[in-house]
Amino acid sequence: MRPARTLARALAEGPLVLDGGLSNQLEAQGCELSDELWSARLLADGPGQIEAAHRAYVRAGARVLITASYQASFEGLARRGVGRSEAAGLFARSVALARAAAEASADEVWVAASVGPYGAVLADGGEYRGRYGLTVRELERFHRPRIEALVAAEPDVLALETVPDADEAEALLRAVEGCGVPVWLSYTVSGGLTRAGQDLATAFAPAAGRDDVVAVGVNCCAPGEADDAVAIAATTTGKPVVVYPNSGETWDAQARAWRDGGAGSGIAPVRVRGWLASGARLIGGCCRVGPDVIADVASAVAPNRGDTG
Repeated sequence: MRPARTLARALAEGPLVLDGGLSNQLEAQGCELSDELWSARLLADGPGQIEAAHRAYVRAGARVLITASYQASFEGLARRGVGRSEAAGLFARSVALARAAAEASADEVWVAASVGPYGAVLADGGEYRGRYGLTVRELERFHRPRIEALVAAEPDVLALETVPDADEAEALLRAVEGCGVPVWLSYTVSGGLTRAGQDLATAFAPAAGRDDVVAVGVNCCAPGEADDAVAIAATTTGKPVVVYPNSGETWDAQARAWRDGGAGSGIAPVRVRGWLASGARLIGGCCRVGPDVIADVASAVAPNRGDTG
């Protein structure tokens, strides 16, 4: 159902379960995602598959759905011959598909419009490096049209996600200022730092004084990397923490393949409970995390929900 509460209010009342990796669920449904637009290609070519993937996560217990707009951009769509008006329509469709899946549920389900980093649009693994050689102002100009198109579709929140660099976070926070939709800010991290090598407390700090930022945290990283990051995000900002790591496998951008992350790298219930104790309020999964794992996350989160759904 369409939420009766704002996401901020819901988070104040208890933790919520995010969905998992949209791309791996689409692949499980038989979709081919080798295109540089990744799952965003299906906004035009297979919207029904996207809605079906969202519904799979709702059935697993997800109460926040992230749209298929992560790798979509006006520039990338233009390279495929998609004009600006049609591209704006595809951004809107990403929100509509998630909303349709959400409204089919008897529970409140929120829609988070994904705003991926500039590196994702490059389709070369740049989101795991940052430091693109662009200024904050240039990055802000890149992100603003995408954000405006998504805001027009009326999501419940914008997910500024998989951000590798504090400079890009600054650009994104500038681009969303005054847009009228709350946001969360989520870095991808490695070795206790942003992917660009910045201190996490310093990277999280700009979100602390922003009323429009309803959560901060990490995603698209190894689960073990999230353990300390959750505590740092909570302590630095005083805000609810969002955490949705990968399965523990690592992406080899050159080979375009996933590598085993080793034993103990998954999203186990005991790990989820640790994140909750450290301040996590939005918990799910990213790449290679499917509905089965989200169902386990939902079971671990349920005792902390009280009677709020």
